[in-house]
Amino acid sequence: MKILITGGHLAPALAVIEELRKTKPETEIVFVGRKYALDSEKTVSLEYKEINKRNINFIPLQAGRLTRIFSLRSLRSFFRIPLGFINSFFIVSEQRPNLIMSFGGYVALPVVFWGFVFGKPIFTHEQTIRPGLANKIIGFFSKKIFITFGETKKFFDPKKTIVTGNPVRQSIYSVDKKPFSINKDRPVIYITGGALGSHSVNEHVKKIIAKLLVNYIVIHQTGETKEYHDFEDLALVRNRLPKELSDRYFLRKHFFEDEIGYVYSLADLVVGRAGANTFFELINLRKPAVFIPLPWASGKEQQFHAEIFAKNQTGEIFHQIETSGKLLRLIDKMMEDIGSYKKNFQVLSQLYKKNASQFIAKEILNQAS
Repeated sequence: MKILITGGHLAPALAVIEELRKTKPETEIVFVGRKYALDSEKTVSLEYKEINKRNINFIPLQAGRLTRIFSLRSLRSFFRIPLGFINSFFIVSEQRPNLIMSFGGYVALPVVFWGFVFGKPIFTHEQTIRPGLANKIIGFFSKKIFITFGETKKFFDPKKTIVTGNPVRQSIYSVDKKPFSINKDRPVIYITGGALGSHSVNEHVKKIIAKLLVNYIVIHQTGETKEYHDFEDLALVRNRLPKELSDRYFLRKHFFEDEIGYVYSLADLVVGRAGANTFFELINLRKPAVFIPLPWASGKEQQFHAEIFAKNQTGEIFHQIETSGKLLRLIDKMMEDIGSYKKNFQVLSQLYKKNASQFIAKEILNQAS
């Protein structure tokens, strides 16, 4: 059996791939996605690196999308739409998969379209609360639609929609590889802006890092967007710090799957964006967070996630337009009472479904047989 997997949400895709390989090892998997993180840059994407590490055939696809903002970049993206459909036709016709599993987004849409035309069973997972246009169309072509939140059901055909929760990668639970060695002689803060990093988050950290390092060890994932040179700028900041502080500051552009478990095992507090992957991983690991919601996230989903943490007293919310000093005060406030924040996960961890990847893998294998 050959399964073609495509889409923009890498973490749940990896979790389902892991489960498919465990359940049916002889299954051949092909991944169609973005080779480069941003169309305007030639920075190799994390999905390309992770898929290749697993010895899975990665087929790069450039596709376009419609955006609400008119610019030269959006115009270039618009003209890539037909190119994406043409290339997807050849990919699906040449690969001849038994089924297609989509994890949403504009890259997945043309692949799903041709899969439907060729009569292939289509399955999709919708990670966000409010699906975008591409995912609504993908849902129309899909045999089964798996969703993370019950609130999302109203956007799809209820007869083929199942609430599964969000697939969580198993690598977060185990220490497989140590990207660096840390002597944990004080609390550890893990700061992350997601796979691409966040320039806004990095700018706030730059202003308070010296004060943070007086009391904490900081692991900081910056991303590697070339436009801002955040990693290089923060490396310069670290080099100017006194040695006793710089030795407690661990900078990385991103962490691979076999490294993230070590980072989470050390972290007492996570500071960063509130995407669905981070949200569910922290619930499963019972890690408190200072969430910095992405202001323009679709359907204000990151604000929704952050509010759930704040309401259950497992985290606090910081808005990126606020002062860096406030972020420092929030971190100090949480660290002073970190035990209470961790204890409050007892209620929150019962609200969301677990074992989503196992359910999805079993369902698509049963439907395809």
